[in-house]
Amino acid sequence: MIQCKRVYDAASKEDGYRVLVDRLWPRGIKKVDLACDEWCKTLAPSAELRKAFHGEAIGFAAFKKRYREELETQKEAGEQLAARGKKGTVTLLYAAKDTEQNHAVVLAEWLRALR
Repeated sequence: MIQCKRVYDAASKEDGYRVLVDRLWPRGIKKVDLACDEWCKTLAPSAELRKAFHGEAIGFAAFKKRYREELETQKEAGEQLAARGKKGTVTLLYAAKDTEQNHAVVLAEWLRALR
């Protein structure tokens, strides 16, 4: 199972394998304080795409399309994470405030489709 969770929410046993999927380290959290098993920068949106989306130069639909195109270039890393999700729970950690329109949601959908 692949699920998403804000990095600022408390960790729980149900999270399983916790993966930070942001390119930048989340503000206000010390590296020693974040319970995560992996920091997967390769599956995060490019800096250019992230800045365009957060700067509101593009909407979520355009972001999602371009991000999926970027993800296709990282298919091997995605397949490894998707395989882990077949065996148990994988929680994708992200720092975005919006819980419905963010890169982790797009990534989770893409990973589920790889299975």
